[in-house]
Amino acid sequence: MDYYSSQITKLIEELSKLPGVGNKSAQRLAFHIINMPQEQVANLANAITSAKANIRYCRECLTLTDTELCPICSSSKRDHRTIMVVENTRDLAAYEKTGKYEGVYHVLHGAISPMLGIGPGDIRLKELMQRLQGEVDEVIIATNSSLEGETTAMYISKLVKPTGIRVSRIASGVPVGGDLENIDEVTLLRALEGRVEL
Repeated sequence: MDYYSSQITKLIEELSKLPGVGNKSAQRLAFHIINMPQEQVANLANAITSAKANIRYCRECLTLTDTELCPICSSSKRDHRTIMVVENTRDLAAYEKTGKYEGVYHVLHGAISPMLGIGPGDIRLKELMQRLQGEVDEVIIATNSSLEGETTAMYISKLVKPTGIRVSRIASGVPVGGDLENIDEVTLLRALEGRVEL
């Protein structure tokens, strides 16, 4: 039995299709939207349709942007000879928040996962290799520390090393504020291997 009118039920169903939005969150969002002023609802709807219509991949790094080149790739202040390879645009944003990385990026839009049927041809590796034909000094591999991320990192390393371009992998290990007793063995091993001299 439906508790709500068909319009509300439809709105809840559509919102619950979004990642990370369960049925209760979808209900909360639906009622929030219904109670918003009409102008705010129109602005939200316009922002969604405009983003879908106008956002595309950057010609260089393949991140999501609404221009041909993203602000990072079009900046003359960035070091275009250093490319950090990330799995998705959210990872790029996380590194940008640090304010410390001055190079450019390459977004793979995924990671190699034989279990899910995702091979090297399903992510943006061909475009990365094309970019390496230019003036590049270093490729920093910043994929996740998951099995898929590690597999992707090893594959990229084997592709890039024969070109003579320096390949490095981000360090991973103990998080700040983490208790050693609660950290898994693989993370502890990576922390030990990635140690630096003080």
